[in-house]
Amino acid sequence: MKKYEVYRNIRKRAMIMGLPISLFALMMVSVIGSMLVILFSFSFGVIVALLLFNALLFGALAQWVKNPQLLSVQKIFPHTISNKKLSLFLYE
Repeated sequence: MKKYEVYRNIRKRAMIMGLPISLFALMMVSVIGSMLVILFSFSFGVIVALLLFNALLFGALAQWVKNPQLLSVQKIFPHTISNKKLSLFLYE
């Protein structure tokens, strides 16, 4: 009889095929676009190029998920937001 583990990490990000939802959606848009190009072009070279492109895209996205510091995006907002006055001048 199979044993199933209880999923306790409900607060972690949802992953599909090792990618977060947004990156998985990007991958699926690429795959669907590739299928449309393959449908309307009957060239073997185009088919191979698109398959290679999708494989490389998936590999790059998977590496980015494993090591997000490769393409780090700086935060716009500060770590803390405060109402503290920054200067010693009184404008009252």
